[in-house]
Amino acid sequence: MQNGDAMSPQDSKAAGAEAMEEEKAQDQSQNKGCVEPTAPPLPPPSPPPPGPPEYPRPRLIFHTQLAHGSPTGRIHGFTNVKELYAKIAEVFHISPSEILFCTLNSHKVDMQKLLGGQIGLEDFIFAHVRGETKEVEVTKTEDALGLTITDNGAGYAFIKRIKEGSTIDRLKSVCVGDHIEAINDQSIVGCRHYEVAKMLKEQPRGIPFTLRLVGPKKAFGKMGNGRETLRLRSKGAATVQEVQNEFEEQATKKVDDLLESYMGIRDLELATTIVEAGKDKKNPDDFAEALDSVLGDFAFPDVFLFDVWGAIGDVKNGRI
Repeated sequence: MQNGDAMSPQDSKAAGAEAMEEEKAQDQSQNKGCVEPTAPPLPPPSPPPPGPPEYPRPRLIFHTQLAHGSPTGRIHGFTNVKELYAKIAEVFHISPSEILFCTLNSHKVDMQKLLGGQIGLEDFIFAHVRGETKEVEVTKTEDALGLTITDNGAGYAFIKRIKEGSTIDRLKSVCVGDHIEAINDQSIVGCRHYEVAKMLKEQPRGIPFTLRLVGPKKAFGKMGNGRETLRLRSKGAATVQEVQNEFEEQATKKVDDLLESYMGIRDLELATTIVEAGKDKKNPDDFAEALDSVLGDFAFPDVFLFDVWGAIGDVKNGRI
């Protein structure tokens, strides 16, 4: 086609198509070898901060004595009651079977201090070992003997509590802490407390049976029946008398509280004397008369006597 010549429609259409092809080819040439851009990769997570250095656990060492008296021993490395008894026995050169039970921080036969499933890191362990063996004949007059039984976790069941006024309470040779070794000559060593309780419950009423008991060894040999204490008095000589039962102990504490409230004093001896004067009386007039005969110098006000009588009655009837 010469310059200045008119372009036919067919030639115009072909030229347009040619231009589009060239433009497309240029675009492809420019984009050749290019990659679609993407986000940069995330950095790897930083390692956790180092924890405190691990140190070996210190060896736990406990101090122990035989409850009736001994030097102090040191034990460690036990994980259960049987291993504990073995460690104590090793220190004192006795057999583990000699140990009836242990108390914590008290050498007394105190069931509130009885070793259970936990030992404080500062606790002092007292081991109560076999003492005197005794046999008692028991006749059930009611379904319950009045015993609460527990065991040491190593095969020995023993008396934890004696109910006041019960069949067993009337047998003064039977004491809290006594190990029940046999019933009618049948050994129960190795039985759990609930098994022993079941055997005792199954004993028929009215038919005597025999208990073989082993009491914990006492300091300085045999001293009394285990239920006696030396009572010191501000006036007069000291006397040996039976330990207060649960009722007397609670009533004495309540009366001591009333002494503080009314008179501003704390005096367990005075409170004990007041309880002793009133525990068997039937009415407040008899109580006031008995109290006046032993403590007339105090001239207690009537309102105080009324509250004391009420407190003794509340404890006696289980309302406190």
